[in-house]
Amino acid sequence: MSSTVTLPLWLALIIGALAIWAAFERIIVPAVRHLMRRRLNRAIDDLNTRLKLRIQPLKLAKRQALVDQLIFDPEVLRAIEAYASENRVSREAAQARARDYAQEIVPSFSAYAYFGVGIRLARWLSTFLYRVRLGYLDEQAMQAVDPDAAVIFVINHRSNMDYVLVTYMASSASALSYAVGEWARVWLLQNLIRTMGGYFVRRDSREPLYRKVLARYVHLAIAGGLTQAMFPEGGLTRDGKLRTPKLGLLSYMVSGFDPHGPRDAVFVPVGLNYDSVLEDRIQVAVVTPEGEKPRFKFSPAVLLGFIANRMKLRWQGRLYRYGYACVSFGRPVSLRRYCTEHGIDFRTLNENRRFAEVEQLGQMLMRKVGEVVPALPVSLVATVILGAPKPLSALELKGEVEILIRRLIAGGAHIHIPRADQDYAIEVGLRMLLLRHFILEENGLYRANPAEEIMLRYYANAISHLIENRATASIAAE
Repeated sequence: MSSTVTLPLWLALIIGALAIWAAFERIIVPAVRHLMRRRLNRAIDDLNTRLKLRIQPLKLAKRQALVDQLIFDPEVLRAIEAYASENRVSREAAQARARDYAQEIVPSFSAYAYFGVGIRLARWLSTFLYRVRLGYLDEQAMQAVDPDAAVIFVINHRSNMDYVLVTYMASSASALSYAVGEWARVWLLQNLIRTMGGYFVRRDSREPLYRKVLARYVHLAIAGGLTQAMFPEGGLTRDGKLRTPKLGLLSYMVSGFDPHGPRDAVFVPVGLNYDSVLEDRIQVAVVTPEGEKPRFKFSPAVLLGFIANRMKLRWQGRLYRYGYACVSFGRPVSLRRYCTEHGIDFRTLNENRRFAEVEQLGQMLMRKVGEVVPALPVSLVATVILGAPKPLSALELKGEVEILIRRLIAGGAHIHIPRADQDYAIEVGLRMLLLRHFILEENGLYRANPAEEIMLRYYANAISHLIENRATASIAAE
């Protein structure tokens, strides 16, 4: 039976377009997705043969699957019920709020974005701004870390460049997942951070439902062996000194840890120091009498303008980098061994005892971070100038810095001496401080600039804890 059916041209076009769309959606897209997934899996397998810490399956899981896993976690479900009851809202509304929190927290890691774009960008930006150096590294101890362990890099927080610098320096080890503050939740940047494996944290939030969702995600990350990086100080230093650790994120990491479980958690202390911190004046503003507490706000326009200006200076041959930036990695701390030695299981402790034990662990980790903070030329010269009772000649300054270096080395500190030349290191530190007018030269004598003493002290404070530790050790020995 055959007959001719006449259709309007517009209807024929619609039917044709729908047929093409169906073929594209049902045939072409799945085929391309399958091909890309195979290529991605091969790339991940290749990366895992080169990385010291393998990329765990959790990091490659679909983001929506992780969000659903969080929402239906038994503890989150109980928190949803409590939230609905306390705020007199429906369970569906409470669950929707929890889902919003999960969507905000859970990253969407992309291996291509991290290793193809992020690492290259971190390397370029770090070396564009600084002379980047690796300080101390205990290679044998790092190689002894179980590749399946959940490794957490514990870092002192001196600059927002810390994220970039550590990502670059740890690129041969693994892909890091950072807990990032709300300052980075701006258009485009937040999407980039998520694809790089970072997750956002509302540091000031006290809402029980949000804190429970965050706690369960952190527990999920530790149980899944995710390699993470954290700043226990919770924010940038204001006066250059190490800050007292905040315990929220650390508590989430250890509260559900099973010391007898299949996977260990290992903390790696990381110490950072810079000859010049990009946002040093913003930080110091908080400790001046008239200062207001600044809060860093990311501005793409400011960042692009800064990079454009630096590239212009490089083109003109007038670009000078901001001195040295140095990263040191301390001896790893096994949480399983720590629990065994102290006879504790964080899961079984009551709230007060658990807080006390977490506080003790946090202080110990912060001490170990402080021990590996490298002493750089600017910090060494600033310390000597501030401690001098009178202006110093160049010869006197070199002599005092050399004495300080010997004292620090005797105390176990790590000193970065550029080109293995102490005279050159002192000249570099002095030149940086003179260029920024933190030090004044008069008739061949050097002294602190009274108008910039707070800035000079900021850089001296970067290693003040090393000097205090040395003094404490000397008193104990006596």
